Amino acid sequence: MITLTSAALLTAARGRLAEPELLGLRSLIGAGAVCFDIGAAYGMYTYPLAGLAGPAGQVHSFEPLPLPYRLLAAGCRLAGAANVRLTNAAIGAGAGWQRLRLPYRFGLPIHGWAHLQEGLKHPVRFTGVRTLDVPVHTVDTICDLRELTRVDFLKVDVEGFEAEVLSGAARTLDRHRPALLLEIEDRHLLKYGRTADDVTGPLRDRGYRMHVWRAGRWVRAERVTTRHRNYLFLP
Repeated sequence: MITLTSAALLTAARGRLAEPELLGLRSLIGAGAVCFDIGAAYGMYTYPLAGLAGPAGQVHSFEPLPLPYRLLAAGCRLAGAANVRLTNAAIGAGAGWQRLRLPYRFGLPIHGWAHLQEGLKHPVRFTGVRTLDVPVHTVDTICDLRELTRVDFLKVDVEGFEAEVLSGAARTLDRHRPALLLEIEDRHLLKYGRTADDVTGPLRDRGYRMHVWRAGRWVRAERVTTRHRNYLFLP
């Protein structure tokens, strides 16, 4: 079942109905890989990662919003994704509890724009915002608690909070040198008073090189532009 779910998402990616970078995962994830899906939402990346990593691999998925978490948990059970460990929490620079802002428009929640309140400098105005307190972990702490001896891949889509996630993953980056797929968009980073350079600069200093998915392959890129949302970093 997980194979069918993954295949459906890859077909959607080919038709631009899902993120095209899904098509580039096969060249990055092998059997037995240990992956993180941070900001998992409804599982667009969780399912393909689980299929590629296989029974010997692990996918550690994190989603702080209750509804997407419950739907993804149900989907993983139906798909038989036994190698997925799903956690109803956010990932950041430090462990504890933080307030999450969930914007509403026309009375409906916009789950894709939910973001942590800590460090917020330029809040985006919406017709309504609901707040909820959520647990926050760090990648480094998760690796320690779950006794992970390898980490091969991190996907991070956290609406501008990427720099904080990477800060809390510093030891993991240095020890395991995983590939990273990050959403980097100025419109989200601006909320926290950050720029793309605040995300890419420290990674370049660690020896990572940036790539984008273009014309069916990963291509080296030197800067973040509005043409792409997602950027791959390889050590």
